[in-house]
Amino acid sequence: MKYSNITQAVFIRRPNRFIAEVEVNGVKEIVHVKNTGRCKELLIPGCEVWLTSPGTPGRKTKYDLVAVRKSTGVLFNIDSQAPNKVVKEWLETGTYTKVVPEYTYGDSRLDFYMERTEEDGRKDKCLMEVKGCTLEYDGIGYFPDAPTERGVKHIRELIRAKSEGYSASLAFVIQMDGVSEVRPNIDTHPEFGTAMSDAKKAGVEILFLKCHVEPDSLEITC
Repeated sequence: MKYSNITQAVFIRRPNRFIAEVEVNGVKEIVHVKNTGRCKELLIPGCEVWLTSPGTPGRKTKYDLVAVRKSTGVLFNIDSQAPNKVVKEWLETGTYTKVVPEYTYGDSRLDFYMERTEEDGRKDKCLMEVKGCTLEYDGIGYFPDAPTERGVKHIRELIRAKSEGYSASLAFVIQMDGVSEVRPNIDTHPEFGTAMSDAKKAGVEILFLKCHVEPDSLEITC
């Protein structure tokens, strides 16, 4: 997944979860933050950030903030729309004959429905929910960085789908280099940890999708 244009800037502050103040070539700009999570350990005054300019008519802000360099020197993609885009690219290069984004199942809209034919001729029907991980401590990824009742609901739907004969997977897109594991952030949302544990026991596959990040791109490397 590649951005068509990218601009480097310096982060100043984040008045609310939707916008940030940055400095671009000595000029202060209000930009849209493409991640409603807290990102407090990333968006620190003075840090390097990268912006895209979609050029959409009628926008209130010229730029979207999509990447940040942490104080450790590691580059993070924090675009919450990027994980689904990069997973779609990844799935389409695999063995699936059908990949359908935003698939309605039960009372939820899960990120992907896929089909493929096994060697014995059986059609494998698969459901996948994708989560982007942007929280890291000591080389371990954690999710979520804010409570997510919606995330818990989606895991429960995957468990139900598994019991009804689907293949089901929960995929964490690790939006940074050097991290290969994501653990539930039970300090922030204990319920998510419980749901993830129940999913493992039910046979839902947990995928940790390692990535390489550049200011203008995100690529799954596993």
